[in-house]
Amino acid sequence: MSGIGGSEFLLLCLIGLLVLGPERLPRVATQIGSWLGQARRMTRVMKRQLEEELNVEKNLGINPHELLTPREDDNYSPLHDEEDDSEPGESKETSA
Repeated sequence: MSGIGGSEFLLLCLIGLLVLGPERLPRVATQIGSWLGQARRMTRVMKRQLEEELNVEKNLGINPHELLTPREDDNYSPLHDEEDDSEPGESKETSA
């Protein structure tokens, strides 16, 4: 998971004990554990939100491609202008 073995972890604990002392080491370790827990929760929430956004078709029954196609009565859509250069209300057969 983190890539450190047992001997490396023991060495880091001894260095922390020498640098911080026996009074501050437990508080610092608790605070670091709290930060790691918050980071994991935030990552889990972000992952869940991303999965929900990607599965919008399946969850809500909405096809995003249908939302991008212009309707027949849509006069303001840039997509509508690209496929039809005629005036609003004219049919495609009369604009040739």
